[in-house]
Amino acid sequence: MDTQAKCKTYLPEWLRIRHRVDEGTAQVSSLLAGYNLNSVCQSAHCPNRSECWSMRTASFMVMGEHCTRACRFCAVKTMAKPPPLDADEPMRLAKAVAALGLGYVVITSVTRDDLPDGGAKHIAKCVKELKGIRGLIIETLVPDFHADRGAIAVLADARPDVVSHNIETVERLTPEVRDRRAGYRQSLEALRQYNELSGGDIVTKSGLMAGFGETEEEVRAAMADLRETGVGILTIGQYLSPSKTRRHIPVREFVRPETFAKYERDGYALGFKYVASGPFVRSSYRAAEPYIKGILVAGPRR
Repeated sequence: MDTQAKCKTYLPEWLRIRHRVDEGTAQVSSLLAGYNLNSVCQSAHCPNRSECWSMRTASFMVMGEHCTRACRFCAVKTMAKPPPLDADEPMRLAKAVAALGLGYVVITSVTRDDLPDGGAKHIAKCVKELKGIRGLIIETLVPDFHADRGAIAVLADARPDVVSHNIETVERLTPEVRDRRAGYRQSLEALRQYNELSGGDIVTKSGLMAGFGETEEEVRAAMADLRETGVGILTIGQYLSPSKTRRHIPVREFVRPETFAKYERDGYALGFKYVASGPFVRSSYRAAEPYIKGILVAGPRR
């Protein structure tokens, strides 16, 4: 049972969603199983899974389904020493994306602190395989790689169109919400390096969740920090706890739609090219839309 179903008895009206199953969702599910691929849509209990799958789009999760970190907001399974990487995964991924006929794909991953480069070479190989598909726009939603310049350079050199890395929450709450090996400033530094190493040729993107107990002033400060690193696209959505266990932080506030609308206005005022802010917004939700509207329509990337 997903998060939305578990919480339906106490969610406010604006957070109710109806899941659907149709030909599109069935095809995506079948392709994931057939090519032995993971989807963050499933692993992270995303409330938009039905909508995205019905449009035959998905965010693929590479490097396995076990993360070495244990962030307290996340539904993904954790393991100190996950299985070795699958060398054939990039090729299978490209075949699945081609079979779906996608024009925009999001490749996300677990964090693999057990690997010397954090898995940067594997993700870069996925990008290079996907570049063989004509006209495909590629977004990577990646770990912080401990802000290691060498690992970041490997991925930057592969030249995805978008590199996304989420700071997840405001600076004050980061130690409580994220794994101890993560860090607010560490994430900002990783994003800054992508912009520096690519010379602005790669669009950078980041996301925040609301509902942990942050103040509006803290959210605006986080937005300003992201803009200072050169981030062009911002997403802000409602946090929904994956479970009622002690591992996961409970929801401390259901942020009202008008507050999300205010964050969107604030983001544009700070200079973001595109801001997606709303209760159901997730970092990969309708990812092509912010790229097309925020970058291709608005003009220069930075």
